Amino acid sequence: MRANTMVAMVLAGGRGTRLLDLTKKVAKPAVHFGGKYRIIDFPLSNCANSDISTVGVLTQYESVLLNFYVGRDHHWGLDTNDGGVFVLTPREKDQTGFDLYRGTADAITQNIDFLDSVNPEYVLILSGDHIYKMNYAKMLAYHKVKEADATIAVLEVPLKEACRFGIMNTDKNDNIVEFEEKPEHPKSNLASMGIYIFTYKALRKYLVEDGKNPQSTHDFGKDIIPAYLNDKKKLVAYRFKGYWKDVGTIDSLWEANMDLLDDRDELDLGDPAWKIYTEDVNALPQYIGQDAKIENAYITQGCIVLGSVKNSVLSTNCHVGKEAKVIDSVIMPGACIEDNATVIRCIVAEDVTIKAGTAAGSKDSEHIELIAKDTE
Repeated sequence: MRANTMVAMVLAGGRGTRLLDLTKKVAKPAVHFGGKYRIIDFPLSNCANSDISTVGVLTQYESVLLNFYVGRDHHWGLDTNDGGVFVLTPREKDQTGFDLYRGTADAITQNIDFLDSVNPEYVLILSGDHIYKMNYAKMLAYHKVKEADATIAVLEVPLKEACRFGIMNTDKNDNIVEFEEKPEHPKSNLASMGIYIFTYKALRKYLVEDGKNPQSTHDFGKDIIPAYLNDKKKLVAYRFKGYWKDVGTIDSLWEANMDLLDDRDELDLGDPAWKIYTEDVNALPQYIGQDAKIENAYITQGCIVLGSVKNSVLSTNCHVGKEAKVIDSVIMPGACIEDNATVIRCIVAEDVTIKAGTAAGSKDSEHIELIAKDTE
């Protein structure tokens, strides 16, 4: 597609409180995943692979590290002459003063001047905290064929889980006729993925009107989409069939990492046709000791493994000492599992040390334990 035919706006300002200490000082999209990646690598890589050259990343909560990270747009090949990654934070404005983003729609509204400056025909709205691969160019082609005012990506979920999502009810042609936010008795299983394509000229009008409405929550799901439906605009559902995961909890983040170890891994980080780009960390090669035992594991560069690792993901520069055991766990960058220590069904946070002879987690635990401080 031509530059600026479609501009992507990535909403990356959420707190991610359910990830507990992992997001205490770091925005959720900057949380580590899969050994060497960060969560935001996925939507940004999708943009690069979809030939979208202009991407705005809207940050807010604990944004220093995230702003620095996404500002280095060469990681994803987005440092082009006619595009790039633009970090968009809340700004102080004349007369109105400084205002945080009040909702997903308000975040876009506050950056209408940016969108006007690049003058796109279409705007792609994304979340910065989901793990998936998706060709947005195909979604745009669908939007055009359907002659839609807005296209919303949906995923079929088990009907018993549909009450956890925003649900799109459609007719036989996948035209959206009703939107229900976390309905108690869902009528369909088409869950919104929080991925939208809007024709910009119409969206701009709705955003400006929403911004002036004191009763609005300034949210796409609660305000903008219902306004489109009330005005009989054409909204269509785009059915997505691939892997998608909202890693908003400790359990779901662990599950997504474990999915990488499955023989049927749908995400396939090694697929050369759809690469996930990330920061090139300057680390030594991994070292596997002569007495080490490794079974079904991701071992990232810079790791030293002297003990045993089973069904686990070891991130960059981790250390597993002699006779230490790491089982069914995710070890974040720089963490150290000392000699004779045991880690089972845990996420060990960045740079945390599991002291020699201590144990963390349990094979019988219902939930995954986050270890965010050195053990004693």
